[in-house]
Amino acid sequence: MLKNPVQLRLEKLEPWQHLTFMVSLCERMYPNYAFFCAETQFTDGQRYRVILDSIWEILTVKSAKINFESQLEKLEDMVPSENDYDLYAVRPAIDACVALADLLHAMLDRDLMLETVIKLSALSAETVADLESAQTGIEITNDNQKQNEAVCAEWDTQWEIFRALKEAERRDIDLIKDLRAELRDEPVSNIGIAL
Repeated sequence: MLKNPVQLRLEKLEPWQHLTFMVSLCERMYPNYAFFCAETQFTDGQRYRVILDSIWEILTVKSAKINFESQLEKLEDMVPSENDYDLYAVRPAIDACVALADLLHAMLDRDLMLETVIKLSALSAETVADLESAQTGIEITNDNQKQNEAVCAEWDTQWEIFRALKEAERRDIDLIKDLRAELRDEPVSNIGIAL
């Protein structure tokens, strides 16, 4: 698991900040899934978007309700199998599904929140590291990750999201909406896939 000091800082945040951080990472992974679906006709990538939107809604609309177990069941059918595709894009698509499933599990069991936010932080960076390794043949580790520009850019983005959340003294709906809008206005994934 790739590590970064941002993960230690995440421990100090409130649950709403953890959720916002995690859904932000899933938002950044969404283009990976959508791209895979468009390339393979595996399923409609919008199905991922619908689940993601429901989580954003929970964070911004007080009266919003979501059946997390039902969403997890829907997501199960949306996860491709690496064995079925001879295409690198399947791996980032699977990572996007794993991240969203972990987020939904954390929403079902708040005791998993801190463990999950750190896991998703690492998973997002590892998706980047896996692509870099596939392209260069050099494995990215905790020791050499600072020499890789793409992995450093991923950590920088996570730090930006963290800083925005850290500055909020209370649950800030406008901040959450702004983060969502910013991630959506320039829909570029953690591995550089643009929609």
